[in-house]
Amino acid sequence: MLQKILPPLTLVTGGAKSGKSGFAEGLVVGSGRARVYVATAQVWDAEMRVKVDAHRVDRGPDWRLVEAPRDISAALAEVGPKEVALLDCATMWLTNTMLAQADMDAEMDGFMAALAGCAAPVVVVTNELGWSIVPDNALARRFRDAQGRLNQRLSAQAGLVVAVISGLPLVLKGAL
Repeated sequence: MLQKILPPLTLVTGGAKSGKSGFAEGLVVGSGRARVYVATAQVWDAEMRVKVDAHRVDRGPDWRLVEAPRDISAALAEVGPKEVALLDCATMWLTNTMLAQADMDAEMDGFMAALAGCAAPVVVVTNELGWSIVPDNALARRFRDAQGRLNQRLSAQAGLVVAVISGLPLVLKGAL
């Protein structure tokens, strides 16, 4: 089986339930490297527990899990040069960061530096929020805007950017 060589950073974006996580997992598996799943979600309720458990079952047992709701630098420092990391997802990380009332610019700078400094390739999953309606409240608008800025920074740094729409990948930058 031919193994896919991934660039230092790959970004997989798309809407909710677009198939982006499954596509990203396929890229990681296709690399042939040992897999590290960097989970940013926090389980606050039963619905989120079901979602997290389903993702875990879908991935299977061949992944090392690192939970990192906010500290991406420490999580990626644990990833060795012979591994590959899947960070799922940047949107949950941003949610956690915003809810902590952190300095968003400083946090994004740290996030980007952690990605650049990782010893292994990283595949980042993120949500594309720019196609939806304009939110009706200030917090949601601030979040949408911050997500847009983060996604732009991620795509600028990434060697491969793929949008997943209705389960189908569309390469925006680089080559599969």
